[in-house]
Amino acid sequence: MWTHVLTALVAADYVSRQKFILRLAKALLSFGAPSHRIESQLHSAGDILDVQVGFVHLPNLIMVTFMDSDTRTSETHFVRAGGRVALTSLHKVHLVYRDVLHDKIGATEGCEQLKKILQAKPLYDIWTRCLLAFFCASIICVLSFGGSIVDMFVSGLSASVLQYLGLNAAAKSSIYANVYEISVSIIVSFIARLLGTLPGNIFCYSAISSAGVVLILPGFTILISALELTSRNILCGSVRMVYAIIYTLFLGFGLTIGSDFYLLVNPKARHNLAATAMLDSETFHGFIINSNASTALSQLGGTFTFMETADSGTSHIIKGCYRNPSWPWYRQPFPWWTMLFLVPIYSTCSSIANLQSIRSIQLPVMVAFSCAAYAANKGANYLISDRGDIVSAFGALIIGLCGNIYSRLIGGTAFTSMVTGVLFLVPSAIGNGGGLIQNYSSSAQQYSGSFELGIRMIQVAIGVTIGLFVAQILVYALGRRKNAAHFAF
Repeated sequence: MWTHVLTALVAADYVSRQKFILRLAKALLSFGAPSHRIESQLHSAGDILDVQVGFVHLPNLIMVTFMDSDTRTSETHFVRAGGRVALTSLHKVHLVYRDVLHDKIGATEGCEQLKKILQAKPLYDIWTRCLLAFFCASIICVLSFGGSIVDMFVSGLSASVLQYLGLNAAAKSSIYANVYEISVSIIVSFIARLLGTLPGNIFCYSAISSAGVVLILPGFTILISALELTSRNILCGSVRMVYAIIYTLFLGFGLTIGSDFYLLVNPKARHNLAATAMLDSETFHGFIINSNASTALSQLGGTFTFMETADSGTSHIIKGCYRNPSWPWYRQPFPWWTMLFLVPIYSTCSSIANLQSIRSIQLPVMVAFSCAAYAANKGANYLISDRGDIVSAFGALIIGLCGNIYSRLIGGTAFTSMVTGVLFLVPSAIGNGGGLIQNYSSSAQQYSGSFELGIRMIQVAIGVTIGLFVAQILVYALGRRKNAAHFAF
């Protein structure tokens, strides 16, 4: 009798450990855990919990196979979940994961805690998240894309509408979800071109259109794919990389369609656009003559237009926007000292937008790390202005050192503390490259411009990947190797 009872208890305990592994896999997929670490974390959980298990990780899918060596049978489960980064929930999952692996709580209690985390409602309602999107896009318009105070409000409103459609309309309709990004980019580009071609040059098209859609850029996806390829996870990494490049092409195509559609509706806007392009030029009528003669050279007579280039140092075009020094303050880019408070505000809003709790000690840590990464990125950009990958590697190295030292010495969660700063590096690098969309004269140039944007994002992702791995090597080069509960980029 006691033998049967003991066997039943052992079997129930083994089932609870299996259930914990399945629920952990679902939680990691749902809350945006670093995918190149998921498989190693699940293997560590299986080894420590003494469960014979194998994993195959695909994008948004994990195949879990439990093996029984006694009966020579196997049981396969498919865990499918898709979601975006939720920092507080991810931190709670990591704490449960660490407590179970360190034998502080049992697998059954860990299952119940993971179930509560998975079933909990989002920290903030839809209107709060739209307000956060407004602040994030407004500030990034100023910091990365050279926008003025009037540009920042328009781009903030565009981002709020984008966020509302994504959280409400796209979530409820699977049909609209397929064309959500293209439709939003068309609307943002249409409004930006309408405002950008108004007489007086009050608004800048490049700043508004770039900042309006910056929240749906696949920068994080490209970064994760680069990390997966570096970790030899070829299947997931290549799939995500191709998806992100095609997604970027869709965004560029949508921005182009929106701009062209407005120019088609309002043909007079083309004249205003051409006049804006000629603002930074001087036009002269006459002839070019020899220095030793007074006879005009008839074949060299006519109208001559001289353009200021960005390399000359006297151009008034700043990150794709024309800024005349004689214009009033509200049409000028923000001075450098405004970064001292705009960067912390953006980092705070970005962290909260990624569902980080306001009352958590993690929030000031994230903001501090993000500010350090931005300062390193900005300093490197002054020294090496034409190499986006190397500049991004400097910022990633700093935030990687901060996050891994914080995890090793204080015991915090490295990944969640580093996410905000890493996400900050992508729009900064794209802004240094001139924004999302450039002027073009043919459809071939349009597509090549979109490819260049995708290549720029890949360069940034490669630089960030190298910086993060170098930081990890420097922190974990000495001492005990941390593998069971290692939760970082």
